[in-house]
Amino acid sequence: MSLDSPDRTSLPRRTLLGGAGAAAAVAALTACGASSDAAGDAPQAQTPTTTARPGPDAEVVAAVADVPVGGGVLIEGRRLVLTQPTEGDFCAFLALCTHQGCNITSVEGDTIVCACHGSKFALDGTVMQGPAKRPLKAQPVEARGTDLVVG
Repeated sequence: MSLDSPDRTSLPRRTLLGGAGAAAAVAALTACGASSDAAGDAPQAQTPTTTARPGPDAEVVAAVADVPVGGGVLIEGRRLVLTQPTEGDFCAFLALCTHQGCNITSVEGDTIVCACHGSKFALDGTVMQGPAKRPLKAQPVEARGTDLVVG
């Protein structure tokens, strides 16, 4: 079949890129998850905080108590943003803006901020305000007792 054949099936570039963007957003959202309640109310099924558990090189990066509910913290020395969108749900992101790779500069309330060009991200890493078009890169995170482990 020739390239000019009317039977040729093609996928428009916008459709392909839109699908890839949607897949990236889903991946970022799955990086956030529930951890078990350390207070020990009723026994609950263990739900991992990410689809991929932290590996053998995982490190304790913060205490659970360091990450406010409905907010987050920037750990500059590790180029990491930790958030807790809802109680017990933790997310970790590489602290680099997806627009041009600038360092994330702060977490202000429920917004992750890149002051380089004004991009803002929600606590789940999705874009709230451009110019960034892709969500932040999620990292595996897990609450282990009173520690948050990433890696």
